[in-house]
Amino acid sequence: MSPPPPSLGRSRRKGGRLGHLFDPALGDAELIDVRAQFTQGRWTRARSLLVATGTDWDRRAHRLLALAAVPSAEGWARDWLLAEPGSADATTLLACAAVARAESARPSSESSDRAREACRAAAALDPADPTPLLGLMVLERAHGTQEAVARHFEEIRARHPEHHHAHHLMTAGLAETHPESDPLHEVYDFAAWAAEQAPADSPLAMLPVVAHAERYRVLVASGAAPGDPAASGHWSGRRARQVMKAAFDWWLEWEREDHPRHRTDLNFLAHAKICEGRPAEAAALLHRIGPHATAAPWSYSGHDPYAAFLAARTLALGAP
Repeated sequence: MSPPPPSLGRSRRKGGRLGHLFDPALGDAELIDVRAQFTQGRWTRARSLLVATGTDWDRRAHRLLALAAVPSAEGWARDWLLAEPGSADATTLLACAAVARAESARPSSESSDRAREACRAAAALDPADPTPLLGLMVLERAHGTQEAVARHFEEIRARHPEHHHAHHLMTAGLAETHPESDPLHEVYDFAAWAAEQAPADSPLAMLPVVAHAERYRVLVASGAAPGDPAASGHWSGRRARQVMKAAFDWWLEWEREDHPRHRTDLNFLAHAKICEGRPAEAAALLHRIGPHATAAPWSYSGHDPYAAFLAARTLALGAP
C-alpha cells in the first residue's frame, strides 16, 4: 500500500511560516541578476533583458511580472519612460507594476482603474504583445469578474494560443464557478480541451492536474472537502488516477526545462503525487524543483504553503 499523504503543514490560523517569500523569478538567473540592479534603479539592464527576450511571450510575461513585483518598480519604470518616451517595454513594465500594486491592495476603483488604463496604453503601443492583456487578467482575477477574465483570455489566445500563465489564470477562475462538489465540473472540460489543442510537447499537458488542484482549493475553502488529502477522497478517484498518470507520463517523455514557468508545473505535479500517496514519484519532481517552491498549490489544503512544501520534501526525500 502507498503511504498516506503527510499533514501538509500547519494551519494558517495557527501561525505557520507566513513570512516565507516565494520568488517569482523561479530560478531565471538572468532575471535575478537584472532584478537586483533594477531594485537599485539601474533600469538599463532591464531594458536589455526585455530586448533579448523578444517575442518569447511566456518568458516576456514571466520576466515583466517578476520585475513588476519589485516595490519601487513603478518609480523606476517612470524614470525609464522619461529617458525613452514611447518605449513599449517601459510602458508595459509600468502597467504590470500598477497591476501588482492594485492586486495587493484593498479593492479600490481608483487603483484598479489606473492599472486598467496603464494596461490599455501598453496594449496600444504593441498590439501583438499579450502581456498587457495578461495584466488585465490578473487584475480582474483580483478585483473583477470571471466574464472579464474570460474576455481577456480570448484576446491573449488570439495572440499566443499556448500562453501558459493565461491558461493557469483561466483554470483557477473557472474552478470557482460552482463551489459545491461536481465530478463533471466545466473546468475539467476546459483543461482537457486546452491540453488536446496544444502541441505534443506543450506544458499545457499539465493543465488537467492544475484543474484538479484548483477544484481541491475551492472545495476545501467552501468546506465541501477536508484539508487532509487522504480523507478528502479527491485524489484517489478514477479521474484523479487518469489525470496524474497522463501528466506524469508526459513529464517523463517531454520534460520542458527550457520553459520559464516549468517549475510552476513541477510544483503542481509534485503536490498531486504527494496527495495521491506516491512520494517516490514525487521525489524525482522535488529534486527538479530544488528550492523553487511556489505558494500554489501547496497552500490549497488551507495550510501554510512553505510548511506544506517542507513536509512533502521530508516525506519524499527523507530530509528537509
